[in-house]
Amino acid sequence: MKRSVWNLRPLFEDDSDPRMEERRKIVEKKSYEFIRKWKDRRDYLVDPAVLRKALDEYEEWNRYYGADGDEGYYFMLRTQQDQNDPKLKANYNRIEEFSHRIQNDIQFFHIRISKIPRTRQKMFLRQKGLKPYRHYLERLFAESRFLLSEAEEKILTLKAPTSYSNWVRMTSGFLAKEEREILSEDGGKSLRNFSEILSLMNSPSRRVRDSGAKAFNEIMRKHSDVAEAELNAILANKKTDDTLRRMDRPDLGRHVSDDIESGIVDALIGTVLERFPIAARYYELKAGLLGVKLLKYHERNVEYGRITGQYSFAKSAGIIRKVLRRLDAKFADIFAAFLDNGFIDALPRQGKASGAFCAHHLISQPTYILLNHTGKFNDVLTLAHEVGHGINNELMKEKQNALNFGSPLSTAEVASTFMEDFVLQELLREADDELRLAVLMNKLNDDVSTIFRQAACYRFEQELHQAFRQKGYLAKEEIGAIFRKHMAAYMGDFVEQSPGSENWWVYWGHIRHFFYVYSYASGLLISKSLQNSVKENPRFIEKVKDFLSAGSSESPRNIFEGLGIDIAETSFWDRGLDEVENLLQETETLARRLGKIR
Repeated sequence: MKRSVWNLRPLFEDDSDPRMEERRKIVEKKSYEFIRKWKDRRDYLVDPAVLRKALDEYEEWNRYYGADGDEGYYFMLRTQQDQNDPKLKANYNRIEEFSHRIQNDIQFFHIRISKIPRTRQKMFLRQKGLKPYRHYLERLFAESRFLLSEAEEKILTLKAPTSYSNWVRMTSGFLAKEEREILSEDGGKSLRNFSEILSLMNSPSRRVRDSGAKAFNEIMRKHSDVAEAELNAILANKKTDDTLRRMDRPDLGRHVSDDIESGIVDALIGTVLERFPIAARYYELKAGLLGVKLLKYHERNVEYGRITGQYSFAKSAGIIRKVLRRLDAKFADIFAAFLDNGFIDALPRQGKASGAFCAHHLISQPTYILLNHTGKFNDVLTLAHEVGHGINNELMKEKQNALNFGSPLSTAEVASTFMEDFVLQELLREADDELRLAVLMNKLNDDVSTIFRQAACYRFEQELHQAFRQKGYLAKEEIGAIFRKHMAAYMGDFVEQSPGSENWWVYWGHIRHFFYVYSYASGLLISKSLQNSVKENPRFIEKVKDFLSAGSSESPRNIFEGLGIDIAETSFWDRGLDEVENLLQETETLARRLGKIR
């Protein structure tokens, strides 16, 4: 491990690297060479051999250039390292504008391919010469039913900022400016920003978290009128788009773009809804452990117990390397390369983006991981989670072309949760009973939030869109009533729907991105299935690697059928939920044995 800050030299030496302008010109040259060559031609739409040549050139463009090349990726990463530098923001905005122009000019290519008549589509899909791009073509043909003309698609793209993006940014921008005086651990008061207020609602001190909740509810109430107008505006925009595209259900666009059948998502959500009593039991257990009859709404995520111990970044990396080596040597080698090449920015710094993520862009570029590692227990799991994403990226690079690079949203969280859970099991090996109980409660909290809460949110979204389309406008009170109904459904009788909770939809960004929350549940439940298979037969890791290498070369359903798994069956999702219930049973038994509950 040579460094804990990103080495961006595979992209550029620094922010003023003179090669930037030269490479931007190359991107522009290659982009418009492709556009000029194919824009006025139609032979690739009828001749498989010509289509193969066109797709090979398009794949090369996507592999090495894209619409923004190395410069777009570089400045995206730099703005995450220093969010307060106006020069970085300006450079990133400039390359984004450059990129949008190219994207608009080149989008004719996939639109025209998608519009190939159905009889000819079948002929193209049978061609051996087009096999590397077969599923890419299948995805385009599936989307074609809902695409408009080239001119109309450009209009929809151009209206998106005013009809959608600007509304969403308005609400989030108002919230980000909020500050309030909050009680501190020492009994005094201090001015806290919106992110800090969110965090303080999980404080071990009830006085502090109640103070945070009071401030948070005030902020939600203050901005509820604006959020009402915003949400109705983007719901109306979504309805218009769906009507133009002839989509018969509000979530269909999400399913088409995610390459997953609506029936599979319906089976997932329906199965999770049937198992909501698991989440209710968890909250009953937490209330008992915290010594209260009811948890307040904002107390759902308060940690039980104290998870102590310090895990430096080097120590954390050593634990993860050992776990990965046990699973498969290839996993450990990829992680070692991330460390040795400086592709992980590990430690917090002023101006650096909060949280953690794993970034990739073009298939020819490195994977970069951002962390804010402070040495806590959960930081080890966060590192494992992001490394899982990174391993997924690198395995895809080895097997896929640039048009099949990337995981469908429905399976994007599989690799991350797979690696994270195996690392958690390693950390529990040396834990005493008290620490084990705290860790298991923390794990259950994550599982409940990832699976049950997101399924409830999905149902909330479905009813929200349906109600809007029936009434034409929803008052904030109506939105709040629908929201509270679905949140109460999974929380059960041991979480109070406290005053103010009816406005918590105001800040929930997920619902502005329309129906993607199912992917959290699908990713974790699929991961649990794969984990079980590996535990039963360590050789199954080879099939896991095949899955992680598949990218978007096949639909998720077909990929899993190759592993002998049918994700359209409710029994598949039930098996993953059984694992959560078994973990809950183990935790309840441990709590009783320690005399924490009766």
